Amino acid sequence: MDFNYTTEDQAFRTEVRAWLEANKKFAPPPSNIMADEGEGDWEARVNWHRKLNEGGWVAVNWPKEYGGRGATVMQRLIYREELSRLGLNEPMIGMGINLIGPTLIHWGTEEQKKNHIPKILKGEEVWCQGYSEPGAGSDLASVQTRAVDDGDDFVVNGQKTWTSIAQHADMIFALVRTDPAAPKHKGISYLLIDMHSPGVTVRPLVQMTGGKGFNEVFFEDVRVPKKNILGERNNGWQVAMTTLLFERGGGGEGAMGEVYELARLAKRIPRSGDGSTAWDDSSVRQQVAEFAAEAQALRYTGYRQLTRQLKGLPPGPEGSMMKLCGTELALKIALYAMELLGPYSQLEFNAPFAVDKGKWSFRMLAARGPTIYAGTNQIQHNIIGERVLGLPKG
Repeated sequence: MDFNYTTEDQAFRTEVRAWLEANKKFAPPPSNIMADEGEGDWEARVNWHRKLNEGGWVAVNWPKEYGGRGATVMQRLIYREELSRLGLNEPMIGMGINLIGPTLIHWGTEEQKKNHIPKILKGEEVWCQGYSEPGAGSDLASVQTRAVDDGDDFVVNGQKTWTSIAQHADMIFALVRTDPAAPKHKGISYLLIDMHSPGVTVRPLVQMTGGKGFNEVFFEDVRVPKKNILGERNNGWQVAMTTLLFERGGGGEGAMGEVYELARLAKRIPRSGDGSTAWDDSSVRQQVAEFAAEAQALRYTGYRQLTRQLKGLPPGPEGSMMKLCGTELALKIALYAMELLGPYSQLEFNAPFAVDKGKWSFRMLAARGPTIYAGTNQIQHNIIGERVLGLPKG
């Protein structure tokens, strides 16, 4: 692999680095984008999103005609690397930039694009994803939320669950069943629903961290204009698969940042009365080094995935490998931080006297979630075993 960057890519890195260095003071502290490290950071996220948009950095890989920079796959990676270098996150204010925005660009009518894309970029319209249901998680095509034809509208009844950011959302893109007599993959439509419509109810699912990032969403006789279908009626599965393609992760560039944070923590924790710290213990340094090696392996595995994209090849097994190894590495780092903290690990997030405001205990609790969502790690083991290694099914 050639790790050298083109002249254009180097210029792109110089530009984004200079802008981030000049504006990093406006960024909120990095947080778990799905779990919410506390409830007070939402406005800070929105403000950082809007600041990035002012600089043209919110949707770098979108086409220029839709407000993006037309950045290449490599430049998108460079952008994320530069954020990670400064310990910054892309602000997570819903599914607008990464999921519904690109799907609208691909499938939307001109009216749909005009109505939604500018608001998504400006942070004026927050979107959530209405896929999973109580009886349709891994088997997504089994969705039962119904949309019944009624004049110029559909009348929607049903329930969605594990809906991230629904408590803040203005809109939801939902899979609904418009032809219950059709085979389960065929009778589904992809519908854009206003979350402020009469009949929409959001109920938080409180996690053990105290965060409320996930929600249940109930639809009771909700009227949705037929013009809000994205793509063709009863062809929503194809549109949904387009959205899932945009859901692929990046190159694992964030893992090394957590290792650096752990190292800084070890250098601050006193070990004895002689002024030494945990970092002076060779076994601690060895463990951090092992985490660093895993993080670098993730990074280079991400480059393999990137190479496939640059060559126009279909996704390979790297996505499953990175999801599995990345989430397990994050959990191991959080658990090891608990060992380093000792009794201080019992202090909750934002508790008085908590080290780093208690973010490590929060992360330890929150780190279980990513091993479950987006395909459980057990499922990833099966995918790798069966489809990559060719092992027989158990």
